[in-house]
Amino acid sequence: MKIAILVEGKTEKAFKPILQEFLISHLQQRMPKLSFILHNGRIPKEEKLKRVVENSLNKDSYDAVIALTDVYTGKEIDFQDAADAKSKMRIWVGNNPNFYPHVAQHDFEAWLLPYWSTIQKLAKSNKSAPGGLPEQVNHGSSPSYRIKEIFEIGKCQRSYNKIRDASAILKNQDLMVSVNLCPEFKAFINTILSLCEVDLIP
Repeated sequence: MKIAILVEGKTEKAFKPILQEFLISHLQQRMPKLSFILHNGRIPKEEKLKRVVENSLNKDSYDAVIALTDVYTGKEIDFQDAADAKSKMRIWVGNNPNFYPHVAQHDFEAWLLPYWSTIQKLAKSNKSAPGGLPEQVNHGSSPSYRIKEIFEIGKCQRSYNKIRDASAILKNQDLMVSVNLCPEFKAFINTILSLCEVDLIP
């Protein structure tokens, strides 16, 4: 099984070894080959996304393509929420049974918020965690902004670096903690498990 995962940036790519380690514990001999394909800031839209997916399946011989986008992709407001993002990606790609759209709401850092005690240690700050479930954190300040803020007010005296710090936050963590608090993350994981024909995480 070969799965292409279209990702927006280097943060998500830094997530790959942690994801692989987690999946190996669930899949063992059924572990697929995962290729994270970087798209420098945002997943392609419309016809371009369709071309990327079809080329990955036909020319590059992937069995499945997963697109992983943030709801907030930068200055442009393309999506209202996770459901809207997945719906639009399906429409852009068309009726392709080997394409699976997934979304981090509101951005990838939502999946890091469950490890707030580790974030506090790295930032050298005791600032309390945002209230509510991780994927519901926004109110004008996205999860990535919340993490950036604690680093900048903390005694570490530096800003949040997506690549370095995302890896450090997730190092030696149990991803099930985040999976159980983040429905969109669980859906992403379960798509991979389903493709590999093993039991899903309830």
